[in-house]
Amino acid sequence: MNKLKVPQLRFPGFDGEWELNLLGNTCIVKTGGSDTQDRTEDGLYPFYVRSNTVERINTFSYDGEAILTSGDGVGVGKNFHYINGKFDYHQRVYALREFKKDYSGKFIYQVFKEQFYKRVIKLSAKNSVDSVRMSMITEMEISFPTLPEQQKIASFLSAVDEKIQQLSRKKELLEQYKKGAMQQLFSGKLRFKDENGKDYPDWEEKKLGEVLKIGSGKDYKHLDEGNIPVFGTGGYMLSVNKFLHSGETVFIGRKGTIDKPFYFKGDFWTVDTLFYTHSFKNTIPKFIYCVFQQINWKLHNEASGVPSLSKSTIEKLRFDFPCIPEQQKIANFLSSIDAKIENTHSELEKTQGFKKGLLQKMFV
Repeated sequence: MNKLKVPQLRFPGFDGEWELNLLGNTCIVKTGGSDTQDRTEDGLYPFYVRSNTVERINTFSYDGEAILTSGDGVGVGKNFHYINGKFDYHQRVYALREFKKDYSGKFIYQVFKEQFYKRVIKLSAKNSVDSVRMSMITEMEISFPTLPEQQKIASFLSAVDEKIQQLSRKKELLEQYKKGAMQQLFSGKLRFKDENGKDYPDWEEKKLGEVLKIGSGKDYKHLDEGNIPVFGTGGYMLSVNKFLHSGETVFIGRKGTIDKPFYFKGDFWTVDTLFYTHSFKNTIPKFIYCVFQQINWKLHNEASGVPSLSKSTIEKLRFDFPCIPEQQKIANFLSSIDAKIENTHSELEKTQGFKKGLLQKMFV
């Protein structure tokens, strides 16, 4: 194995070509000996099974550095774990371990999780993977620099991974916080006060049809290209030269995806599968958006096949409404959380894109 290459992007102080080698020449690859029934909820050690989930177990079969991937099951070819410590693993999970002295386990982990799925798809000769054979791992070719350069790359990418994990966790916690806040607000357990510190009036039950009207989407294919957004149940589709409605609205699916409401302000067009709300009375659109997020729309599905909603069903739904000033406070509060979630999501996507770009340039 003497095929030599160099990466497009490299840390200063390193030169020379990378050497191609088989993964099986750099470490030992073995399957585990435990079964799923051996797991224990409060077990002492990580237990790697045939999915991305890490279970727990009270015994360990190996103590050291390892990379783990499932041989079959959910997400086969896409599940990767790195550990340095005591653990056990399922009989259909592969562990890459006992790395030879010139090879970094963390470097191999980064390359392996980036390139392995492409390899197994190619070897499977189809668009899905049913199982992974050991030879798919041991005979995989990887280009390696010197050990110090491997360690430098692995350390840098591990720091990026940690940032991605932190952002993912932050987004998850914000979403949990919003969910809890909505439950408190709409159950009446958490109430805002007015400017004088006094309670707002009691909430009043109303049908949605009493506070808003529902508009239907139309075909857009006769329209020319423009700058007016066209929305479907999946969000933005394209832009045209005319608008169906203008102003604040909350969209809700009529057919297909019926449980993903979203808010918009401006000129827009919607397709036939998407309702839009308008002509609000004694309510504000952003509060309606909060209300729509609280509703379990799937419970109101009217079709046995493709999920569907009707105007009449939506209009008959009853909900408690506070006065306009309290609606505004609730909407502002929840919108501020939404903004934090969106900012975190954008930062997460940016960091993931940054890493993806690095991987394309740092490996050969």
